[in-house]
Amino acid sequence: MTQVQERTSTVPETGNGPLERFFKIRERGSSISREIRGGFTTFFAMAYTVLLIPLMLSGATDVNGAHLNLAEMTTATALAAGLTTILMGLVGNVPLALAAGLAVVPVVAYQAAPHMTWPQALGLVVLMGIIICIISATGLRTMIINAIPLVMKNAIGVGIGMFIAIVGLVSAGVVGHGAASGPPVTLGVDGHLSGWPVVVFAFSLLLMLVLFIRKVPGAILISIIVSTIFAIIINKIFTVPASAWGMAVPKAPSSWVSAPHFGALGHVDLFGGFGHGNAVTAIVVLFTLVLTGFFDAVGTVFGVCDEAGLVDENGQMPGMGKVLTMEGAAQVIGGLTGGSGATVYVESATGVGEGSRTGLSSIVTGGLFSLAIFLTPIAGVVPIQAAAPALVLVGALMMTQARKIDWSDLEIAIPAFVTIALMPFTYSITNGVGAGLMAYTIIKVALGKFKEIHWLVWVVSAVFLAYFAVDGIELLFNK
Repeated sequence: MTQVQERTSTVPETGNGPLERFFKIRERGSSISREIRGGFTTFFAMAYTVLLIPLMLSGATDVNGAHLNLAEMTTATALAAGLTTILMGLVGNVPLALAAGLAVVPVVAYQAAPHMTWPQALGLVVLMGIIICIISATGLRTMIINAIPLVMKNAIGVGIGMFIAIVGLVSAGVVGHGAASGPPVTLGVDGHLSGWPVVVFAFSLLLMLVLFIRKVPGAILISIIVSTIFAIIINKIFTVPASAWGMAVPKAPSSWVSAPHFGALGHVDLFGGFGHGNAVTAIVVLFTLVLTGFFDAVGTVFGVCDEAGLVDENGQMPGMGKVLTMEGAAQVIGGLTGGSGATVYVESATGVGEGSRTGLSSIVTGGLFSLAIFLTPIAGVVPIQAAAPALVLVGALMMTQARKIDWSDLEIAIPAFVTIALMPFTYSITNGVGAGLMAYTIIKVALGKFKEIHWLVWVVSAVFLAYFAVDGIELLFNK
């Protein structure tokens, strides 16, 4: 039992009202107040997506040199996150929040758009969602998850913990890119920590750790709010350059409300990307999108829900089919709104850290994202340095799953290590899952233990082999 689960063992009465009956709040060891608090916490941990995703998409150009409108992308990102997270709460009844996928956006912006128009690129996102929906609704996606050995699922949870921790450290500027002649990564900038934003991160992390260890209710949320106020004061006194804070500058915006821009809504061309000699490129991009969306969500859903105590002792999760089908539908919704496909975010674990166990917290998070359509300036007040410590803390908690892996058994330990290491080192959950499963299959074959490999694991390993060789395959067919 993890530290998160231990601290929620004693739960106040929630009554027998409609919320309790629908979400089974008490049955899962939670309370309405914890669900609401967890929903707010997840939103604050994910609020940066309303700023980051639009900048990533609007910064790229399509085949005609056209840019997406930043205001329209901000509305599309917030709208998709709000709708899909609320639907996940209602349909899946799990504490999972969704937004445009950080693994999918680069594929759309830098792999698809240079070869086609933006509507055509977004059409591929919608097609990806439809394919994933079909795979999920038929039960194939759940079958694949259940076929993955339990030890690999545990490794996925640990890897995700390391991944979200490195995301938090990089976002806050504690870990940076090294110089060309030095190591690939370094502490801060050129091996040194400097600047007031790093002070805000350290303050937020220490405050969060102290409050959490002392089991103060709302420790993560309180720390984010207090640290944001601290950052606003620091920024006011010392006039820190806006570029030092990153995406969000901690200061009162000139306007607290902004009108939404729905200009990108529905601007999708489903099959146009396959024309004009782009068929091979479109197929490769679609394949990459499906594989990325498929396994990114699988790893995240399992890792977060396991931390929430929703996975049984056999490594299976009741209702997984509904959750994964809803995630596929979210990809479609994300594309239709004019932004990238929406997927489950590992930051959902921050809400779980506050006690979230049901879909009620997702509805709270989704409602806040929906409000962000009008209150985008407020989302920009919370600097990433104040929110990133939540990722570090939850990453540490998820690392406790490593105790479930028998590290003395090398045929288990090596695939587990590959899975865990490649997620943070390659900044991709998909890469970690794929490389780990391939290593597991290869080792079992080398030992002659063919019967221990589920036939679906054979198939998935072959698919990942094609995934890692996709550039070579594309080059071969384009000759």
